Amino acid sequence: MAVSDAEFIALFTQFGAAQTAKKLNIVERKVYERRRRIEKKYDRPVYAPSNAPTEHYPERRQIDVQDGVVLVFSDAHYWPGISSTAHRALLVACKKFKPKVVICNGDAFDGASISRHAAIGWEDSPSVADEIEACKERLGEIEAAAKGAKLFWPLGNHDARFESRLAAVAPEFVRVDGVHLKDHLPNWQPCWSVWINHDTVVKHRYKGGIHATHNNTLWASKNIVTGHLHSLKVTPYTTYGETADAPPRTTWGVDTGTLADPHGPQFRDYMEDNPRNWRSGFAVLTFKAGRLMWPELVHVIAPGIVEFRGEEWEV
Repeated sequence: MAVSDAEFIALFTQFGAAQTAKKLNIVERKVYERRRRIEKKYDRPVYAPSNAPTEHYPERRQIDVQDGVVLVFSDAHYWPGISSTAHRALLVACKKFKPKVVICNGDAFDGASISRHAAIGWEDSPSVADEIEACKERLGEIEAAAKGAKLFWPLGNHDARFESRLAAVAPEFVRVDGVHLKDHLPNWQPCWSVWINHDTVVKHRYKGGIHATHNNTLWASKNIVTGHLHSLKVTPYTTYGETADAPPRTTWGVDTGTLADPHGPQFRDYMEDNPRNWRSGFAVLTFKAGRLMWPELVHVIAPGIVEFRGEEWEV
């Protein structure tokens, strides 16, 4: 199967060498040989999907919250025309709790049309432009509801698709305004992690698997709040005290679930109608005298209804 240089670059940057070889019905060695020829011809690198660099993000944002509420949501995968139950509940929580800080903990952007995974059934995915507009609209609603709160945005793997794709096919545009996702969301401070009072870390992902929340806090030795796995749960981990006379020390691993509907169009095809151990909602972190209280979760129980502290909210 003969393809142009542009078509080859598009295949390689989306699927990588092995899948490109299969699609072109050639051996993988030939794919790498052509990649090298193209790189030499155009004097620019051709990246595989997992190796495309993203714009540098500040590694860590350090904040202090002695008394007050921090709201953390993640994996919104905002889709044009959809305002999920959990998103509407978050707007209510912003007005009700007047948080000091709101953290969008990764994957606000989905990037369906630039996924490294092959399309299934020629589904009609929204354009990048439409997805960005959806992100701006929904995050703008949060900004208005949480007026005065500090806004942070640790980068998620889906968010990174935006810059990875551009870096792979048009690296000469690096540092041009608009080619970085953060350019479109100027009110949210980008980073890899947010550290609260030095003992609570909020970042998109760390350990994986069903025991991620346990392993996260075990390995980090801190409270750690992550998204990515969509599971929405809190796992305490208690050890001996710092000294023989000190009380036991408890830290929490928190998974903030997904702000999207687990059965929404973002996930409909690639999940192949499988059951999914996901829950929609977000986390409420309350600090007293600088100490994190037991983390709480707002959980969607039906369309338009969430539960929190033994009560149902209609949103």
